[in-house]
Amino acid sequence: MSNLLGSLPILSYSFRPFFLLTGIYGVITVMGWVGFLFGWISLPLGWSPLHWHSHEMLFGLIPTAIAGFLLTAVCNWTGATPLKGAGLLALVLVWLAGRIVMWSASWWPASFVALIDLLFMPLLAIYMTRVLLQHANKRNLPIALMLLLLSLANLMMHIGFITTQAQWLQRGEQLAMGLIMLLMLLIGSRIIPMFTGNWLRNQGGQAEAVKSFALLETATPIVTVLFVVSNVMSISEWLTGGLALLAGVLIALRLIGWSGWLTLREPLLWILHLGYAWIAIALLLRGAAAFNLVPFGAWQHALGAGAMGCLMLGVMTRVSLGHTGRPLTLPNFGIVIYLAIGFAAFARVLAALHWVDFRWGLLAAAAAWSVAFSVFTLIYWPILTRPRVDGRLG
Repeated sequence: MSNLLGSLPILSYSFRPFFLLTGIYGVITVMGWVGFLFGWISLPLGWSPLHWHSHEMLFGLIPTAIAGFLLTAVCNWTGATPLKGAGLLALVLVWLAGRIVMWSASWWPASFVALIDLLFMPLLAIYMTRVLLQHANKRNLPIALMLLLLSLANLMMHIGFITTQAQWLQRGEQLAMGLIMLLMLLIGSRIIPMFTGNWLRNQGGQAEAVKSFALLETATPIVTVLFVVSNVMSISEWLTGGLALLAGVLIALRLIGWSGWLTLREPLLWILHLGYAWIAIALLLRGAAAFNLVPFGAWQHALGAGAMGCLMLGVMTRVSLGHTGRPLTLPNFGIVIYLAIGFAAFARVLAALHWVDFRWGLLAAAAAWSVAFSVFTLIYWPILTRPRVDGRLG
């Protein structure tokens, strides 16, 4: 049975089922929440609509893309055999069980909902840790640690729901956002300049246009970690705002050094630069919010719809091509994915800033987000469910 499952293309590599589920769930979770929020549909959620939406984006949708990427990347980092077949299916079913109980939370005891939903991230973290230790790859152990801390953030949100103490919900949410931001910064700083330099070199351009500076490479993660700690612990709003502004400027300077404007002819690259830019914008908005210049929610949606949305789709569209033996060329109509997610982020942030009518801004953002993930799913379904085009395994 295990061999049979392992022979199915969809279960031959982790990015296949998890990226496909990310595309599908990206549509379901946003459209379902908007329908529930505006009273168009009735769902047995049990949680407040806003906290449920935040939870399902941070612990339902985002971890699916993270799992697909990390379980694939760890094979490149270590040379390990990919998780596939029955083991991969079991992990997918654990994720699915979490989504079922979260969509029907009012039907179950809150402790049971928490138990089922909390299984996925620790299992992913334990598997990653085991593979990294078996192959003496200590460099990437901090990534496994961040996955465990994400599990802690999820636990905090469930404690908040069970005890009705809002501070647990808020701190769990803010910790998760900070950890996901740190993961995006870490992975982005590895792949974006490398991909950009390689592409420029292959195009006969000047790969040396992609620059990194030792001071920026050291200071950026330190300042950003300090911001995350201050933001979660609510140490001082002025300190948090100052750290956010400094981190945003450092990330912007780092991004400028990567010369992203030279990649405008290659959508698979500029979408990654755009996603990284949204991290800087989000932090600058968080800094402005600390001094009551903009609403607090603006930074969350710049990070969520902007950075997370663009980087998720940017990475999935690229990895899915490379790991199925296809040329790194965006498929026909694939540009719609990037244009739609860009518009969704822009509309959602404008609505959060109250620069457009909130209802229409939210609906426009939700529609564009759903278009982006729907088009990804339609275009990449055959890519993710069929064997590699070069005949190799995987």
